[in-house]
Amino acid sequence: MTTLVLVTGGNGFLGGHLIHQLLTQGYQVRATLRHLDAAETVLDNLQLQQTPHLDQLSFVQADLLTDDGWADAMAGVTHVLSVAAPVFVNGEIATPELIQTATVGTRRILQAAEDAGVQRVVMTANFGAVGFSNHDLTRTTTEDDWTDPNEPGLSPYELSKLLAEKAAWAFAKTSHLTLATVAAGAMLGPAFGNHVSGSFGLVHQLIAGKTRFAPNVQFNISDVRDVVDVHLRALFHPEAAGQRFLAVEDGSRSLPELVTLIRRERPQLAPQLPKHTLPAWLIRAVSPFNKTAKEGVLMLSISHQVSNQKARQLGWTPLATIDEAVLATVDSLVKLETQPS
Repeated sequence: MTTLVLVTGGNGFLGGHLIHQLLTQGYQVRATLRHLDAAETVLDNLQLQQTPHLDQLSFVQADLLTDDGWADAMAGVTHVLSVAAPVFVNGEIATPELIQTATVGTRRILQAAEDAGVQRVVMTANFGAVGFSNHDLTRTTTEDDWTDPNEPGLSPYELSKLLAEKAAWAFAKTSHLTLATVAAGAMLGPAFGNHVSGSFGLVHQLIAGKTRFAPNVQFNISDVRDVVDVHLRALFHPEAAGQRFLAVEDGSRSLPELVTLIRRERPQLAPQLPKHTLPAWLIRAVSPFNKTAKEGVLMLSISHQVSNQKARQLGWTPLATIDEAVLATVDSLVKLETQPS
């Protein structure tokens, strides 16, 4: 049987990188788009990446909010990369109804895959669903951990990803398909054309010259190239069935540490960088009155010791360091801001 891989959300940041790597490895690929007029942009970006085998890529229109198109999307598919988030898909602010949509959309994808006889689904998860309730700073977070849905400071996006992953595992218990999930931290690395991840905002706020302060908050970081690598290993390795994987780089970094890195390695940006650190005590002091600070307090309270050993058991070795991921992000942001509009 010919391997045909479906990538949901093919015009997104991670989706684009996945399609590039799948085609580079010679697979037949189908990508879902909410609107087929986005296909031209995807192809342009792939050509910029010098992606081979573009004749092996096709597109189908399917929206995570409706059943329309999913039977056609899954026809003949052997493997699915469920990447698109069923929340924020139309740019809305997250409401309880939209958070619930994440769960419904996930079940929709899995049911369509089940009906089509798909062998393996790999779902893009989020570190916020894994490690945001490990408040023992001496304990290493692993795939056995789950975040409490009622965790104070948990953002609507992270809550949506948590509930969606729980729904996926509940579905898989009664399904013939096999499921694996890959959880990323703050996803950085090179942009895909003009597509970036939401995590690029962490770096953009540092180099935009609009703030004097870098909050002293730590993050676990994932380079998109490593996230892609773990996804593909989870997609095709038999032993990955029924498993969660953390695709994170070794260690963690605070925002002031990122400022130091950028100042040293990209000195031309130094005048725009924050000059001062926003201390943890001040973040905690304003958190009762500020949603962003409340989320920051959560990041201050959790363990940033995170294991990627399970992904390594699939033969994965990180392709990038945190510093390389950050600098690739910086270079992409600078390039995007200097491109003619």
